[in-house]
Amino acid sequence: MSGGDPERPYIDKVQPLTHAAMIEAAKSSRAASKEAGLDVGLIELVNTRVSQINGCVTCLSVHVPAARDAGVDPLKIDLLPAWRDADLYTDVERAALELAEALTNPRELDLRAAIADASDIMSTEALAALEWAIVLINAFNRVSIASAHPPRRRR
Repeated sequence: MSGGDPERPYIDKVQPLTHAAMIEAAKSSRAASKEAGLDVGLIELVNTRVSQINGCVTCLSVHVPAARDAGVDPLKIDLLPAWRDADLYTDVERAALELAEALTNPRELDLRAAIADASDIMSTEALAALEWAIVLINAFNRVSIASAHPPRRRR
């Protein structure tokens, strides 16, 4: 099974058990985030930022609307690529976005500093849940990019 590019199979369809395991990991991550007190909007903001960095059109087509549905201020979504220069993000959002960027591009940014900053304002459980969310959205981005998945249309 392939997507728009016949040279690039939908790897999630070719190996459905592996993809199902990723889905279960994502469900577990969502539950851990909720249990740790992380807002769904924060996770969707992070998912959107990571998907922007990775250039994943499929994940952006899912997580931008999900961020809106979670009640994220539309201006925060619009200004996300320039979040460092906008004063409308909370300290928790800034720490989460810094960590998201550092985990997505660990060679370009100081991951240790990002973890230290986040651990100053959130619990160990929240930090671990956030890191799992970031790891998993990066994995889903790579699956969609490798497969050339198209953007999803909202129903």
